[in-house]
Order: sequence, then C-alpha cells, then structure tokens
Amino acid sequence: MTSVTSFIPQDPAKRVAPIEKSPGYWAGVFQRFSRDKLAIAAGVIVLLLILMAILAPLVAPMDPYAGRTIRRLRPIGTTGFPLGTDELGRDMLSRLIYGARFSLMMGVTPVIMAFGIGSLIGIVAGYVGGATNTVMMRTIDVFYAFPSVLLAVALSGALGAGIQNALVSLTVVFIPPIARVAEAVTTQVRNRDYVEAARASGANALTIIRVHVLGNVLGPIFVYATGLISVSMILASGLSFLGLGVRPPEPEWGLMLNTLRTAIYTQPYVAALPGAMIFITSISFNVLADGLRNAMDVKV
Repeated sequence: MTSVTSFIPQDPAKRVAPIEKSPGYWAGVFQRFSRDKLAIAAGVIVLLLILMAILAPLVAPMDPYAGRTIRRLRPIGTTGFPLGTDELGRDMLSRLIYGARFSLMMGVTPVIMAFGIGSLIGIVAGYVGGATNTVMMRTIDVFYAFPSVLLAVALSGALGAGIQNALVSLTVVFIPPIARVAEAVTTQVRNRDYVEAARASGANALTIIRVHVLGNVLGPIFVYATGLISVSMILASGLSFLGLGVRPPEPEWGLMLNTLRTAIYTQPYVAALPGAMIFITSISFNVLADGLRNAMDVKV
C-alpha cells in the first residue's frame, strides 16, 4: 500500500538545500592571488624576463659580444641601436637580453639549492628537537654573526672569482634563514593532533615527515624562499660589480654596471640601464612573493 504521506506536498520552506562543495585549498589560493592585480603584473614581468632569457638567441637583434670602437657609447635612440652602445661599441639591447640569462641564473639557482639544503636541516632539527635541534640550529646561528653582503664577499674572495664560486657563496648565505624558517614551522606542526595520532599508530619518523609534515611546511618555506630571489639577484650583481662573480666579456647586469661606471658622465642613461633591469627584476620578484604569501595566508 502506498503511504498517504507521499502524496502530501512538502513545505518549500522546509526543503533541505543541497550541500555545496567548498572549493579546495589551492582553488582558494588561486582566487585570492587572481584578485591581487599588482602581484599578477609582477608575475607577468617575471615570466617575460624568463622567456627573454630562454629565447635570447632569437630575440637579441645583434651579437652581444661583437663591438666596434667607432660606435662606442652611442646614446639611446640611435638608428640600429635603440638602447645605445656600451664602452666597447656593443649593442646594449642585445647585452641586456643575454644578461637576463646570467642574472636570473645567479639569482634563482642559489635560492633553489639553499631551499633544498636549508629545508632538510630545518625540518630534521624541528621534528627531532632536543639536543639535535640545539646543535644544528646553534651552528646555523654562527652565520648570523656576519651580514649577508660581507659573508658573500668574504666567501667569494676566499674561493676565487667565477660563476661557480659565486653560486656556492650565495647558497651558503641563504641556507641559514631558510633553515630557521623551516625549523620554526616544523616545530609548530610536530605538536599537531594528526602528527600525534600518526605517532601513536606506530608510524616511523620518516613516514610522518613525508606524509604529514612536508605538505604543511613546504608552503611557508617556499614563499619565504621566493622573497629571497630579489636579495640574491642584488648580491649576485654586487659580486659581479666587484669582480668576484661573472667575468668579462659575459653580459651580466652587475658586471655591465661596473664596466659602464666610467661613462656615467658622458652617457648616464645608457650606463643606468643595467641598474634599471636589476631594480625592475628585484621588485617584481619581491611583489610576486608578497602576493603568494597573502594568497596562501602564510605568516613567516
């Protein structure tokens, strides 16, 4: 027999609304980041710089190493040389385009290497704690006794000039701050309920770190490391300016500033172009890191 209540119309006010599925974490991050117009603009600039560096042989109008003294220090707007020429008559536009390769490599590579090493040190120290934490973090604190600029210059001077030695020096400079952030966030995560539950269930330390810790600490560490790229680019340019980084005749922005410093009174706008590129790139990475930090709601 059919139930009588099945023919009674339901009250619209008492109908249960369908449960809406909440967006995931990364969907929320993308939505928050897409509302930050300044961060999007910075990301576009960074992307264009990366593409310019990758496609330098196709984009550069001339050979960045070929020069003629008869056309040295041409001003901006010269026919055939839209950004002028340097002290040896080489096309500034081509050298700036090729210089993005060295400058981005010198800025990004040390941070990537320091991210891997510093994260490993910080996560192990933060999860294990006790005497291990004390020994590892007090050793890291020794590097904080020296300003980053002086430490980079001292290490590069001791190792000798060259790209490889400059990369090693900058990596050593950025390991301590990344390790400090990794240790701090790992110390917070290791006391969470889900970590205690995994530990009580018999999971070993390696499994807990891989499954429960990494996913919660890599985000803050990554955001912090992204903000260090701008600092790395400035330090790398400073090392090249002092003759401790990229060597002539390679087109690196810091080295170009050094070689053009004597032309500051004759062609100041041409001499300022490498500095302008360093400034624009550093600001773009910095703004992009701030946008990622706000979108991911990370406090470091």
